Amino acid sequence: MKITVNRFVSDDESTISNIAIDGQDECFGLEDEYREVKVSAETRIPAGNYKVALRKEGRLHNSYSLRFPKIHRGMLHVLDVPGFQWILIHCGNTEVDTAGCLLVGSSAVTEKGKMSIASSGSAYENFYPQVVDESEAGNLEIEFLDND
Repeated sequence: MKITVNRFVSDDESTISNIAIDGQDECFGLEDEYREVKVSAETRIPAGNYKVALRKEGRLHNSYSLRFPKIHRGMLHVLDVPGFQWILIHCGNTEVDTAGCLLVGSSAVTEKGKMSIASSGSAYENFYPQVVDESEAGNLEIEFLDND
């Protein structure tokens, strides 16, 4: 199974993308901005293909176990990104919420300087169950495309 993150607009703080699962549009994504030199928790990960596994420890895992008790089995964790660690897929609305991770939302504001996503919790509740089994089985990959 493959998640595709098609980055289509960015400014000096944020990046907005379309997220598809096996070619079917699912939701929007929000990440930090592109930087030539990484700034910890303020830089989107490089374009490329990565594996996604479940992380079953940490603050967000514990929080999501309570927030989404019917579906949560671990945080979606993007693996083996050179120079990056603990890259997760989670809820949030603005670049303040990203810390270098990928956020999911049902709608997006793409106006530069005001970029955000909305209905993140409901988008996550729709997105997560579609990919969690494949992630747990070691069969989930994610591709980040720079078209912004």
